[in-house]
Amino acid sequence: MSAPDRPAHLTEPRWVRGVLLFIALGFLALFLLVPLAAVFAEAFRKGWALYLEAIVEPDAWAAIRLTLLVAAIALPVNLVFGVAAAWAITKFQFRGKQFLITLIDLPFSVSPVVAGLVFVLLFGSQGWFGEWLQAHDIKIVYAVPGIILATLFVTFPFVARELIPLMQAQGSEEEQAALTLGASGWQIFWRVTLPNIKWGLLYGAILCNARAMGEFGAVSVVSGQIRGLTNTMTLHVEILYNEYQYSAAFAVASLLALLALVTLVAKNVVEWRNARLQQNADQPVEYPGAAVAIKPAVA
Repeated sequence: MSAPDRPAHLTEPRWVRGVLLFIALGFLALFLLVPLAAVFAEAFRKGWALYLEAIVEPDAWAAIRLTLLVAAIALPVNLVFGVAAAWAITKFQFRGKQFLITLIDLPFSVSPVVAGLVFVLLFGSQGWFGEWLQAHDIKIVYAVPGIILATLFVTFPFVARELIPLMQAQGSEEEQAALTLGASGWQIFWRVTLPNIKWGLLYGAILCNARAMGEFGAVSVVSGQIRGLTNTMTLHVEILYNEYQYSAAFAVASLLALLALVTLVAKNVVEWRNARLQQNADQPVEYPGAAVAIKPAVA
């Protein structure tokens, strides 16, 4: 029912809508736009020369490379896990299904700092596997593998949580039809399932990548914060700020802010594209000579 067709007792007065809009925009300006503007203003306060110097400085460049490396590893692993978990949960019935869903949601309810402490308890020098790891000269905690493990823990729900409701809503009729026509399991996945979930998969990948690059709590516990070796961009910003190098800290922070803006734009583009496809799918197409209009299928 459109707004003009709504009953009078369900229609808000104009001033109510204006107040609500003012509150929403004021909240966004106070807690999003003003801090974001402050980051860029402080980053460029001493000019472009100092800004570029803070970005290309060896420790900063090492932090940027490590952040990109961790994200490049975490993203494909989470894509594989998310698709596999969503496929298993939505297409099959098995014991422990609800327990698996609970485990997927676990990182949302556990503090990242606690997650980092768990990895220290497991793989630290005094941890459960610490003695064995030291005997085989394997470093996990206070090294890059620990950072990757911590990042994987805090990011693995994003892809699965985007795909599970999507695949539940789509059902399994198309897969069953393809199976009836003699398609193999891989053919069903590549030609039926994957095209149907591609936008949800891309949306989850965007969120996962943003969280991987911006993670702080869990990474700060397991990294050891060794400059030039185990510092990610977020940890490097903290070190610079604690050393009163404010312009350099905000310069590196501005890169993370740009990442957030790019993520927001990509997220909106994916949502817009998906909405356009759904809208086109709901519009019937009339073919010459056809007795009825036919709705096109969404690939």
